[in-house]
Amino acid sequence: MTTPADRDPQPVYLGGPRFQTDPVALYREMRREHGAVAPVVLDGDVPAWLVLGYRELHQVTSDPQLFTRDSELWNQWDRIPADWPLLPMIGRKQPSILYTVGERHRERAAVVCGALEAVDPFELKGHAERFADELIDGLCGKGECDIVGEYAMLLPLRVLARTYGFSDEQGPGLVTAMNDMINGREGALDGQRHLAESMFALIADKLVRPGHDVVSRMLAARGDFTVEEIAQDLMVMLAAGHQPTADWIGNTLRLMLTDDRFAASLAGGRHSVGEAMNEVLWEDTPTQNVAGRWTSRDTHLGGQRINRGDLVLLGLAAANADPHVRTDAGALTGGNNAFFSFGHGEHRCPFPAQEVAEAIARTGIEVLLDRLPDVDLAVPAADLARRPSPWLRGLTALPVTFTPTPALGASR
Repeated sequence: MTTPADRDPQPVYLGGPRFQTDPVALYREMRREHGAVAPVVLDGDVPAWLVLGYRELHQVTSDPQLFTRDSELWNQWDRIPADWPLLPMIGRKQPSILYTVGERHRERAAVVCGALEAVDPFELKGHAERFADELIDGLCGKGECDIVGEYAMLLPLRVLARTYGFSDEQGPGLVTAMNDMINGREGALDGQRHLAESMFALIADKLVRPGHDVVSRMLAARGDFTVEEIAQDLMVMLAAGHQPTADWIGNTLRLMLTDDRFAASLAGGRHSVGEAMNEVLWEDTPTQNVAGRWTSRDTHLGGQRINRGDLVLLGLAAANADPHVRTDAGALTGGNNAFFSFGHGEHRCPFPAQEVAEAIARTGIEVLLDRLPDVDLAVPAADLARRPSPWLRGLTALPVTFTPTPALGASR
C-alpha cells in the first residue's frame, strides 16, 4: 500500500520549528509546492495529509461519510506503538463525542448543545468578571506580569468549572491539573487523573443532588448514554473550552499591543476588542491544525490521490490564509466571520460552546484593559515565543508592564 509519504519525496514534518516561528510562510510554501493538499509526516514518520485550501477544507468537513471521524479506519494502526506521543490526540476506541459518528453523534451533540444553551449569559459574564478581577487583584500591585501564565492560562477553566457545577474552591486545583496535562511534561498523567477523578466525583454528586449547572443538565438529558460517556464528553468540553480560549485571550492582547492598527483601541480600553478578537481568528487562530478525518474509500482531493484509511488533517490556519479567499491578507477583516477557526460541519465546535468561549475571552480582555489601562509590552515583539506545537498556537509568555494599582477586593 502506498502512503502520502511514499507518493511525494518531500513531505513536511508536522512538528518542525517553523510551525511556531513562521507558519504563514510555511503554509504558503507548502501550497506552492504541493497545492491545496500537502503530504506530511507525524512523529515516528507516520504519514498523513494536511488540507491547506479553503474550498478543500469545506469539502472535507461537509462530507462526514467520505471523510469520517471513525479512527478505526486508519491504515497505519499496525505502525503505531503503544507509547506514541500523539495517541491522546489521535486515539482508538475513545468513548467521547469526538469519535462518535452518524446519528449517535447527532444525539450526543444535542445533549451537549442543550446543556450549554441553557447557560445564562449574564451569569456567565458575572463569573468571568469576578474571576478576572480576582486574578488581577493578585498581580496589579507589581507593575509587571506575564499575562499568559498569570492570567490567560488561569481564567477560562475557573469560569467553566463554576458553570459546570464545581465549587470555587476546586477551581485552582482543576486549573493546575489541566495545564499540567496540556503541557505534556512531568505531572501530565497526574493532571489527567485529577481531572477524571474530579469529574466522576462531581457527576456522582449531581446524580444525587442536581443543580442549575451544565453537568446536571447533561445527566438529565442523557437518555441511554452512560455516565462514562457523559464524563468523557464533559472532559473533552473542558479541555476544548480552556486552552483555545486562553490562547484567544493571549493572542488578542498580543495583537493589540504590537499592531499599530489597534493602538487606538488599546488606549481606549474596550473599544474594538471584538474587532481584534475576530482578526485573531483569521490571522492567528488558537487552533492551528486538527486531527483528523479518515477516508472511507479511495478518492481525490486537491489534486492528490487519497487512499482508503488515510489520515486527513484539517489545516484551519492555512485555510484561513488561502489567497483564494484572502486576496488582501493585510486588510482588516471587519465583521467577516467565515473563518474555519471553530471548524465546520457536524463535528465543528457547537455554537453554544463558541458563545461561551467568546464571552469568557472578551470579558477577560475588557476587564484587564479596564484595570490596567496603560499596559505595555515589556520585551520587543520579536522576542515573543510560541509553544512548540503544530496543533494549538499560543504564546509561552506575554510579559507586560503597567502602573501599579491597588487591589479592588470585593468593592467591584
